[in-house]
Amino acid sequence: MGGRKGNELPSPPTAIDPMQIESLKLFCDLSETESFTKTAQINQITQSAVSQQMGSLERHFKTLLIERSKKRFRLTQEGRLLYDYSKQIIQTYDSLNNRLQEIKEIVSGTIRLSTIYSVGLHELPPYIKAYLKQHPTVNVHVEYRRSNQVYEDVLGNLVDIGLVAYPSKESRLSVESICDDRLVLICHPDRVSPEKQSLTLKEINGERFIGFEPDIPTRKGVDRILNDHDVQVSMVMEFDNIETVKRAVEINAGVSIVPQSTVTQEVAMKTLVQLEIEDGIFYRPLAVIYRKNKVLSPAMKQFVEILKTV
Repeated sequence: MGGRKGNELPSPPTAIDPMQIESLKLFCDLSETESFTKTAQINQITQSAVSQQMGSLERHFKTLLIERSKKRFRLTQEGRLLYDYSKQIIQTYDSLNNRLQEIKEIVSGTIRLSTIYSVGLHELPPYIKAYLKQHPTVNVHVEYRRSNQVYEDVLGNLVDIGLVAYPSKESRLSVESICDDRLVLICHPDRVSPEKQSLTLKEINGERFIGFEPDIPTRKGVDRILNDHDVQVSMVMEFDNIETVKRAVEINAGVSIVPQSTVTQEVAMKTLVQLEIEDGIFYRPLAVIYRKNKVLSPAMKQFVEILKTV
């Protein structure tokens, strides 16, 4: 009498509580960043809220998950176990949500993007504009960073996607090439005759040169080009972004080699002269990077695809 009838289905399992998933996600973010501040930043909540959620998890599981110490962040054995299982749960949950969105052809949500200055300022804007025209409900949040910081942002899960030049191989990252930037030499208009459109690298041997700082990949790429052609320049200024490099060339402090896309406005205004390099066509490779275990939402996938059409 109290049993189930022959054709009666068992009761469905309890529905997944999104708040529980969110708590597990916070715990994973905290485990990976080892920082309450960064975890709060990623999830756009207060640091106090992160601490409260961690306390709730510890009360729920009746065990200590994080060893509190001013010197360093460390998970307990139980915390490491919870992290491993939580990561699987979140990835499965994200995959389910993304698959459902794909079936319903829904493209929405937020894309967190970290990009080097030159790409973010000069190449990215028209693609964001085109993308948002197609998908107005998507929110694209852009951070402008140095190259090493873009890698840190992606690996630390502070952002979903990174845009870098001369991409480095990293076992934890997926790297997808998007385009190549042609490199050109720039100088002050007074340095060359109006009809001059190109030059050989030997012509800048011994010239005052404005470069990027030594740790920036584009600087390393330019150095390789100069070394391969036995050209020595006098490095008089070094900067960490393309805008200050251009301003130094505009005041005739020296010449530089930069991506062509970054100087179109100055060339049009005739504050800079762009010269082709006769020794060959040199490019700066660009790429999208994201974590290998990252479940890309439909919005993120389509954003990557539009970047690859560059």
